[in-house]
Amino acid sequence: MTYDLSGKVALVTGAGGERGIGRAIATRLAREGAAVAVNDVTDAPRDDWGGLPAVVAEIEGMGCGSLGLAGSISDAEDVQRMVATTVEHFGRLDILINNAGAPAGQDRKPIVELAESEWSRVHEVNAKGTFLMCQAAARHMIERGGGGRIINISSLAGQMGIARYGAYCASKFAIVGLTQVLALELGEHAITVNAICPGLTDTERLSGMAFGLKPEGTTTEAYRQELIGQNEAITPLGRIAQPQDVARSAAFLASDEADFLTGQSISVSGGAWMA
Repeated sequence: MTYDLSGKVALVTGAGGERGIGRAIATRLAREGAAVAVNDVTDAPRDDWGGLPAVVAEIEGMGCGSLGLAGSISDAEDVQRMVATTVEHFGRLDILINNAGAPAGQDRKPIVELAESEWSRVHEVNAKGTFLMCQAAARHMIERGGGGRIINISSLAGQMGIARYGAYCASKFAIVGLTQVLALELGEHAITVNAICPGLTDTERLSGMAFGLKPEGTTTEAYRQELIGQNEAITPLGRIAQPQDVARSAAFLASDEADFLTGQSISVSGGAWMA
């Protein structure tokens, strides 16, 4: 299925990873004809991957305009700068994809053992950062007129509680609630707001998750494979999500085909969650 996003301008946060959901969404929107500004917390290369500049080059190589925006979504000044720079460069902003998230780490613990600093770290990015980006983009879309699309990447953990994921679950549930509130508030401006809730996805973040959860004496890679196996076993479609699975849903929600969908939280989990 293809969608025509010609003439549209998108901003995708958290898009600098080689195997991340952000890059998959950004390149899919470009394939549909959109100009795409891409953000990450840094524009420095990552190991043997070129990072944000590599994503910009990839999109430009597809014949679409692109722009790299290094900055933190949890910093209000950075957020204002990134939205303003996108509008200045392309003349408008039609689609916001809030994909950036806090790296998995020492937050993957039972609540009774969870450090306050870890709770704050996760919410600073996932909840506050999504709020700031939505606010800045919505203000521009309202002022410009003509509607818009806001798509927030929540999680399966934003639809169901998971032990040892307390901070993460709470932050992703917050995104679902924010999505519904914004859908109610922005509907009169023809701005739709929806969330995508992926299940376990085969990205770089999966290794960070495995590191934070692995039992003592188990390697990160061994536990990563164990997590994949556990999730495949409980997923009706028999595999975990790939970044492209999420990107396909994002492209649909960004298109005119989803013109009458708003306030929804769409599970992209292969049937692991059914509501």
